[in-house]
Amino acid sequence: MVTLINIFTVDPVNQQRAIDLLARATDEFVSRASGFVSSTLHRSLDGTKVTMVAQWRSAEDYEAMRRDPRPRPLLEEALTIAKFEPGMYEIVREFFPNPG
Repeated sequence: MVTLINIFTVDPVNQQRAIDLLARATDEFVSRASGFVSSTLHRSLDGTKVTMVAQWRSAEDYEAMRRDPRPRPLLEEALTIAKFEPGMYEIVREFFPNPG
C-alpha cells in the first residue's frame, strides 16, 4: 500500500473552491478507480492549505488513475488557484493510544 499526501497552497479566498474541486474529482472519478483504498481531505485553519491524504493498493494503481482523462478538468482547475506539492509515502510505523 502507498499513501499520498498532497498539499495544495491557496489564497484563503480560494480554499473552499479548491476543496470543492478536489471533493468532486474524488467522488465522481478517483474513488471508483481500481486500487483506491481511501482518502481524507483536510483544510488548514488559517485558510492557506488544503491537504488530501489518500491510500492506494499500489503506486501502479495510482498512476493508472492519473492517466484517466475524466478527472483532469477538475484537477487542472484546482491547479489554477493552488500550488501543488505532491508526495508518495509508505507507512513505516503506526501509533495507537497507549493506556499505560
